[in-house]
Amino acid sequence: MGIFTLPPKMPRADLLDVESYLRSDSRQSPIRRFRRTLAAEWFPQSGVQLTWPHGDTDWAPMLQEVTETYIRIAYEIAIREILLIVHPNAEDVKKLLENRLPLRATENIIYFSCPTDDTWTRDHGFLTVIGTGEPELLDFRFNGWGGKFSADKDNAINRSLFEANLLHGQYVDCLDFELEGGSIETDGMGTLLTTRQCLLNPNRGRQQDVKILEDYLSEKLGVTNILWLEHGALQGDDTDSHIDTLARLCPGRRIAYVKCQDEADEHYEELRMMEEQLRTFTDAEGAPFELIPLPLPTAIYDGNERLPATYANYLVMNKAILMPTYNQPENDEKARRALLQAFPKYDIVGIDCCSLIRQHGSLHCSTMQYPKGILRL
Repeated sequence: MGIFTLPPKMPRADLLDVESYLRSDSRQSPIRRFRRTLAAEWFPQSGVQLTWPHGDTDWAPMLQEVTETYIRIAYEIAIREILLIVHPNAEDVKKLLENRLPLRATENIIYFSCPTDDTWTRDHGFLTVIGTGEPELLDFRFNGWGGKFSADKDNAINRSLFEANLLHGQYVDCLDFELEGGSIETDGMGTLLTTRQCLLNPNRGRQQDVKILEDYLSEKLGVTNILWLEHGALQGDDTDSHIDTLARLCPGRRIAYVKCQDEADEHYEELRMMEEQLRTFTDAEGAPFELIPLPLPTAIYDGNERLPATYANYLVMNKAILMPTYNQPENDEKARRALLQAFPKYDIVGIDCCSLIRQHGSLHCSTMQYPKGILRL
């Protein structure tokens, strides 16, 4: 079992009020009676988890550089919400952050020690299903994106967190099924957006039977409308086209998606076909989405390898969006304006993620939010 340290004098968040959440949606329709669903990322949150880099991860050759990125991410989260940090020796991270961050940030941080393989919290973290009863903490199997990387330690983090009594909810063992948080998007109102290339990939250990998979996802996640993207991929992406690199559901029937304007770019045709398919999608009520394009960053290379930089890999928090930037002022600003259109009442906060993409991930991949009432404070 892991070792954890709670922040001092932090009040416990109220438990989930799903009725209020549904009432807050402006849509007047039968879907408002939907009661059990995978929580949308913009559902009111109790906090965010980071699994911190260390010397035994693939970050070892650039540990100091990526740690600076994580310090910035930690600051921007902890000044707004509770931050849960997981690390093999969390006391080391605590000492570092207490030396680098102001008290208003560090007093909101929970530290938890347990073994970890890597840092991609989005894909090994709990998926939270909410309803009128106790929230469900779904613990799916993580196998390193189809067996590409070691993941046994990361795959055990959720159980350790739950057994340490850090989380409120019902533990649901889904470890017989491979599913990563970055591979699915939900609007919290019955619609789930994903890609065929990832969820139907044989390396995820299942048969390519769409009906069987849809029935399973509907049962486990409480969704009724599953949208399958058939196009869209970024060079250097080793997740087999996670949806959070390509297109994101947003409040008010919007989708923010990556658009390539350069016909000479190797991504142009795939992303053009993805855009065409997005235009055909409707939500669980049959209503179309408003599409909001995000720029494709100018190509970034590590040696001869193109890295999967994307502005779609942002984190939604309570009234703030943490957006990855790539030292490209014009594109960074275009992305900021697009996200402000998608989330007009949110602060858009840019964080330089040039270090993160060197391991083929970005900001959203590094984080996992918990809905209101989940983190025990």
